[in-house]
Amino acid sequence: EPLITMKKIILLLPLLFISFFGFGQGVKDIDSTAIFILDKMSDVIGDLESVSFDLNNSNDKLNEDKNIEKQYSTSNICFSGPDRLRIRTEGTEGKKGYWYDGAYLSYYNFEENNYVTLEAPETTLAMIDEMHMNYNFDFPAADFFYPSFTDDLIEQFDAIKFLGKKTIDGEECYHIMATNSELNVQLWISDKTYLLPKHFVIIYKNKSNLQYESTFSNWIINPNIPNSTFDFLPPPHAKLISILKKS
Repeated sequence: EPLITMKKIILLLPLLFISFFGFGQGVKDIDSTAIFILDKMSDVIGDLESVSFDLNNSNDKLNEDKNIEKQYSTSNICFSGPDRLRIRTEGTEGKKGYWYDGAYLSYYNFEENNYVTLEAPETTLAMIDEMHMNYNFDFPAADFFYPSFTDDLIEQFDAIKFLGKKTIDGEECYHIMATNSELNVQLWISDKTYLLPKHFVIIYKNKSNLQYESTFSNWIINPNIPNSTFDFLPPPHAKLISILKKS
């Protein structure tokens, strides 16, 4: 079964769980070449039966002294079918993992050796929407796996431009920029890997130009991933905890 078999339920994460509502007003300046490339990328992702890749993130945050502090993380992400997901993340904010098997999502904190297991919807995308809304869980790069990815960009941004071909790490990429009054989002989509994303940057114009940046690598297309990969087995002496839904 392909990865994406459902329509997006809630417009929750046009890009990394940032709410863009109300930004894209007035006359749009949408480049048809950019839209063609984005649609092709979404088609490729939507046709995948399984996939794994690595993601390197850099995230700017303002510290107590109002100075920009960089935070880094590395994630390994596996999707299989419409209802399996595993993420392992290590970085500035510690080491954590998510396991989703089509019925339950488990979150494990390696440093604290504690975990929580929650009943979840029947598809990966519905699970991501619900768990972010209820518990603020963030799933890196999930946005690219929504069938409505291109439509979300068109709705939320005033301008989408194709900026030509650029080379990153020896890969020729299509460079696309989407802008509105609040944000500058730039995507580099690799011509080498069947039009899969290579790199993206989000610049917050009204927040001191803080940046969120991610690089994709080690794409493995349609690997045979055993279902047991997505089952969470608590380590010895791990503590089961409970968390409250957001009010």
